[in-house]
Amino acid sequence: MYAIIKASGQQFKVQEGDIIRFDKMGLEPKREVEFKEVLAVERDGSFTVGAPFVKGAVVKGEVINEGRDKKVLIFKKRRRKDSKLKRGFRRDFTRVKITSIA
Repeated sequence: MYAIIKASGQQFKVQEGDIIRFDKMGLEPKREVEFKEVLAVERDGSFTVGAPFVKGAVVKGEVINEGRDKKVLIFKKRRRKDSKLKRGFRRDFTRVKITSIA
């Protein structure tokens, strides 16, 4: 059984027990989260697609922790122009364990 959910402007394929990293949600650890924007659900070989969301479908999860990703470097160079640009950032994330699909 799996579901496709929409969260943080992205789509994720999740199953029970999966650990997924979402954009930072600002929640404390061990707090329960509900995702009500379920796009599709596969259950016992039958596949249900919503228009745009499946009615009554809810994916529940538990927040594990929040953190910061590894640094991503952006380097631009224009050849023969003596022009360079180096920037970087670290993305904040929330790690969630999927507990149930209903």
